[in-house]
This record gives sequence, structure tokens and C-alpha cells, in this order.
Amino acid sequence: MKIKENRKYAIAVPTSMGVRITPPDGQPVHSSDMFFMQATSAETNVASVASYLGLPVKVLTTFVKDSPIAALIKANLRSRGMDFEGKEVEQGGPWGYRHQFNIADSGFGMRGPRVFNDRAGEVGRTLNIKDFDTKRIFGDEGVGILHMSGLIAALSPQTGEFCVSLAREAKKYGTLISFDLNYRESFWKGRKEELGKMFFEIASLADILVGNEEDFQLCFGITGPEAGGKDISAKMESFKELINEVQKTFPNTKVFATTLREVRNSNCHLWGGILKAGGKWYEAEPKEINVLDRIGGGDGFVGGLLYGIARSWDYEKCLQFGWASGVLATTFLTDYAQPADEEQIWSIWKGNARVKR
Repeated sequence: MKIKENRKYAIAVPTSMGVRITPPDGQPVHSSDMFFMQATSAETNVASVASYLGLPVKVLTTFVKDSPIAALIKANLRSRGMDFEGKEVEQGGPWGYRHQFNIADSGFGMRGPRVFNDRAGEVGRTLNIKDFDTKRIFGDEGVGILHMSGLIAALSPQTGEFCVSLAREAKKYGTLISFDLNYRESFWKGRKEELGKMFFEIASLADILVGNEEDFQLCFGITGPEAGGKDISAKMESFKELINEVQKTFPNTKVFATTLREVRNSNCHLWGGILKAGGKWYEAEPKEINVLDRIGGGDGFVGGLLYGIARSWDYEKCLQFGWASGVLATTFLTDYAQPADEEQIWSIWKGNARVKR
């Protein structure tokens, strides 16, 4: 699977930007009075691996006009080396539009993480294909990979239509489509039939399809292993059986991937991954990793995987880089990886944590 040449952007992501606030030192939200605030979204978390390593990235989003939070987000995207465009929407008064707030407790030891999403009035719910010149973006400028997340597709009926239309448009110009299912029960409540159809169409257009055991089962009803649990290594064959079933449903997809995670406590996980492409299996056997903050680890995995595909690496190398990029993300206070260079990520894969002078 090759990226077509002469593309201005290696990766483009549609997203709804917001801010994440987290207490320092692994403290719970309810007992804290100091917080670290960052700009965030799952999709830009993915794209950050590529942008920090020098590949051109484009963010398609929408902003609240004259909002200081929007200004913070734009400054953050610039600092990550990302281009962005999006409609400026009037706030409409204090009860109008705003950017989402993600309030997170990272957990510590046997106290698990807790995440509270405050998305009322979220401006990203207004994303509309009419607000973007798709011929310019995908035809004139060119995009190698369009990466989409189920979080955006399920955000509102309008964003679902936006994602379906964007995938159709990108496909016309030879852009590869990446789709991370990212199932969220609260988004799907009362909307199973509606979202099932939208997700199925996007997945049918996808060249790269990512999801964990729960995602594939709950989005498409494809039977697989029980979500979560212990002894993830023993479930490797069950995961392969699941992806084989997924491939029957989506025969045009070229790459299937999923992460494998066993949580021993908030700061110690077993972390692995599998990938199927060209009829061959590639495995990153679960290894024990230390975790500062688990949020964003899966996005880091996808980001590293897409970086490798954008670089036309072989699939084994792509999986290894994705595994290590996910590990890197869990060592940051931000929920996205900020790699210094490729060597830093490869050192993680090799298990080399020695000081570099």
C-alpha cells in the first residue's frame, strides 16, 4: 500500500478540539484545586507523531469566534507544526457554543483513572462538509492519509454525515482512508441503528481499520473475545479470529490493527498489538510498561502506525513503531506523544532506556 506522490499533506484529520484539565501528581479531581490544562482531541493526538517527526499535517475543525480557548488551541496546533482550517462560529451568548472540556483523573496504583466529558454546546458538533473546499484539500493540495475517528462520526448526526461525505470525497482523489472505531457507549445511546449504518459505510471505504475487541463487537456485532480481562497473551489467537471475521465484512480494507492491553494497575500495563495485511500476521507481543497517564496511548499507537505507512515502511516495522509510539504517549502529561526523533521511539521498542549524552 503506497501513498500517492506529490501530496502536500501526509495526514489530515477532521476533529473537534477542546481542552483537557488534569490535577498534578496523579491526584483525583474532586480533591484538587490546581490543574494542568492542555489543548486536545483524539485525532490530533494521532497526527502529533507525524507532525513532531516532520511530516506535514492538516487539521480540519471548527472554532468559536473570538474565544480565548480557541486562541489557545490554535497556538497549540501551531506549536505542534500543524496547519489547520475551520469555520469561525459565533458564540451566541453565554449559553451558546464552546469548545469541549475533558476533566481527567489519571489514576494512581490501584485507583483507576476517571474521565468526565463536558461537551454541552460543543462547537465541533457543527462540522459540515460545506465549510471545506474538498477539491482544493484533496485534489489541488493533496492528502496521503485521511484519518478519522468514531468519536467525531458519533458526535452528532451532522458530524456523522460530515465524516461519511469527507471519506467519499477523499476516496475520489486517491487518498488512503484510516478509521479508528473508538466506540463510546454514551455517544451510541439511542442511536445504534443510525450510527451503525454510518460506521459501516466509513469502514467500507477504509484502507486502514483500527479497533479493539469491544469496538468491533459493539459497532458491527462481530463476535470476538470478551473485552478486558487478564492474560492478554493467551487471547492473541482469539483476537486474530476476530480480525478474520472483520475482514470478511470489509474485504476491501488492506490493513487491520488492534492494540492489546492488560491493566495490572494504573501505572503498570502489559501492552501489545497485532496487525494483518496482505494475508500475513504481524505481532508485537505484550510487554510490561510503566504508565504515567494512560490516556492517549491508543492514539499514539495509531499515530506511529500511520507514520510508518506514510513513510512506506514494511508492515512489521509499522507495527513496531506504533507499539513504541503508544508507549511514548503514556509517559507524557499531555495525552499525545511528542517524540524528539525517530531514534527515541525505536529505543523504546528495543527496550533501551539508557541515558543519551
